[in-house]
Formats: sequence, C-alpha cells, structure tokens
Amino acid sequence: MSDTLLLADIGGTHARFALADPAAGSPLLHETIGKYPVTAFPSLGEAAQRYLQDTGARVERGVFAVAARIEDGQARMTNHPWVVSRERLCRQLGLADALLVNDFTAQAMAVPLLRAGDFAVLGGAAWDPTRDRGDRIQAVLGPGTGLGVGGLVARGDVLYPLDTEGGHVSFAPGTPEEMAILERLSAHVGRVSNERLVCGPGLVNIHRALSEIAGDDPGPATPGEITARARAGDPRCMRAVDIFCAVFGAIAGDLVLTLGAWQGVFLTGGMVPAMLDELQHSGFRQRFEHKGRFSPTMARVPTVAVLHPEPGLLGAAAIGRGRFERTRG
Repeated sequence: MSDTLLLADIGGTHARFALADPAAGSPLLHETIGKYPVTAFPSLGEAAQRYLQDTGARVERGVFAVAARIEDGQARMTNHPWVVSRERLCRQLGLADALLVNDFTAQAMAVPLLRAGDFAVLGGAAWDPTRDRGDRIQAVLGPGTGLGVGGLVARGDVLYPLDTEGGHVSFAPGTPEEMAILERLSAHVGRVSNERLVCGPGLVNIHRALSEIAGDDPGPATPGEITARARAGDPRCMRAVDIFCAVFGAIAGDLVLTLGAWQGVFLTGGMVPAMLDELQHSGFRQRFEHKGRFSPTMARVPTVAVLHPEPGLLGAAAIGRGRFERTRG
C-alpha cells in the first residue's frame, strides 16, 4: 500500500488538492498542490479524479477538509451545492480509507506547523512558534467565501481540534453605524450572522448597506473591486473596509473570551493575506481588545495573521499523519 496521502481543502470557491508524505517532518508536498474552481465539477469526487489524472498520482488514503459540518460521514456544504460522502469518495477514487473533516479542523491543526515567514503578528502581543508548547487553547477564524471558526486545545503533546460553525453566531453591533447596517441587512435576510459581514460576500453586504443608508444604489460589486476602490481613495469603499476590519476584530475577541483562548487567535482564510495592510492599519486590534473589564487581559493575547499559502492542506497533512500512522502502527 502506498504511504502517500491525498489531501483536499474544499471551500465555497476553490477545491485545493495535494499529496503528503506522512513520514516527513513537514508532510505537505508543496510541489504537488493543485487548485480548481468548484463550479467546474458536479461533485468533489470528480474534481479529485481530475487532480489525480493531472498529476498521475496513485493513492489509497485521503483526508478531505470540507467547509461544512460533518455528520455520519457526510457533509452538505453551506456555500456550495456539493453533498460529500466519505463512502462515495472511497468508491469513486478507489481509496482503502478516507477521513472527512471540517475545514477549520484542518486550519487549527496547521497552527503547530507554522514557521517563521508563515505568519505576521497584529498588535503588540508577540507570538513565537518555537515556544508554543504545553497546555494551551488557541482560536482560529478566517473569512473567505464564508466565515470559518475553530479552535485548538493542547494537553501536553496531544492536540484536540474543535470543529464549529461559529461563523453563524448572531452578529452583535458595537456602534450606532453597525446597528444601522444590521437593520439594513435584517430587512434583506432576516437573522444576521457574523458571516453576513465578515467574508467576501460580507464586505459586499457592508458596502451595499452603507450605500442604502446614504440613499444610493451601489450597483454590483465584488470584494476585490471594493478593496481596490478603497485603496484608490473611494470614501465609501474605504469605510466599508474599515468596518469589515473592526467587526472582524470584535468577533475575534469574542471568540477568545468564549473559548478561553488566551494563548492566541489565528486569522486565516483567503482574505487575510490579501488584506493584511488594511488589518494592520485599522480598528481591528482596538476592537479586539475593547472588552470592558477584560481589556487588560485581551491586550496580552496575540492576534496572528496566517500567511502560509495553503494552511488547510498543511493541517490536513498533519491530521493524516496522526490518523494513518496510528492505523498502520
């Protein structure tokens, strides 16, 4: 049986695949990474078949990290119509074994593998991966097509990733302007979750709400167009980005309080590296720390932007190494 593992990180926009060598110190084989639009395939199995055809790889085990809640070996994606089944994947791909996990379970498991150059610290609380040892709780969240939320509990050398759907927690506005945005979004969608503001479509929602409050019709816009116009000096787009970053910081701080993640919160997802400058020069950290009587405590909690190009695949490789090495042993 081949020791090489098939890895997949499946979001609402892209399906990323790679191979891993579970015996290696750094198990993810970066030269094997491939990315495909999810809209180009009717199922995850067919996207994986294309990757295996393109690479000529032969594998018998796989780890599939999917942006969905996993239940009884199946996942119905929140922001894409795919329904994923572990048994069906094994049949389609000829796998002897496969593991289906939440995508932010993989993101959490990537944290212990981060090295210098894979991250940037926001704010004054430092984080050193070489000293990240012992009992700890860390939070992980990140905006992409949706808002993923997870955590990592370490007890000695044993890691317990937390898979959650925390992106769907109700949005709590912190300013009168955010209350007005909530009112506008509620008129369109009813209940407003954090994901309605902090993700790619969420940035569009904020911009549209600001336009409606001003009595304007903004017309269609993409997240990339809004950030580009903000960088070019468009006042409303600049305000939309500022609110996005501030709300992101408030949510990150709430997650630390909820989990007791005093050892740090890790910001991941496709938008974080692209908006690193905006996050560093916004109200993100101020709103993160602004937690009343716990503000002095929050000031000591690191906020770490993950810059590794494929943290989902990195974490999937770590999961596969632990799972299949135990199975083989």
